[in-house]
Amino acid sequence: MGIDLTGMSPAELDALAKAIEARKVEAEKEARQNAYAEMLAAAEKHGVSFKDVIALHGGKGRKSGAKAAAKYANPDDASQTWSGRGRKPAWVHAALEAGKSLDDLAI
Repeated sequence: MGIDLTGMSPAELDALAKAIEARKVEAEKEARQNAYAEMLAAAEKHGVSFKDVIALHGGKGRKSGAKAAAKYANPDDASQTWSGRGRKPAWVHAALEAGKSLDDLAI
């Protein structure tokens, strides 16, 4: 399955690239449809509704967009807060180097 690209003009290459992208999107859609059909068949085989299977696993895992509550605040600028998770902000590093403790920064 070789396509000789060396003799193609830029316009022909652009047309080929568009055709490739269109086929790629189509193939991905077909793959999703096939996967869905297989999942429906598996649920039916076990005598359960696919919606019941999805509901069984719904709500588990991390909620996207949920932020942790702030635990620490910059004493010089109360609008700068930190939850205690992830990397320490620069103002926390500066306060710790100045001899303060995290308890001093607690809200």
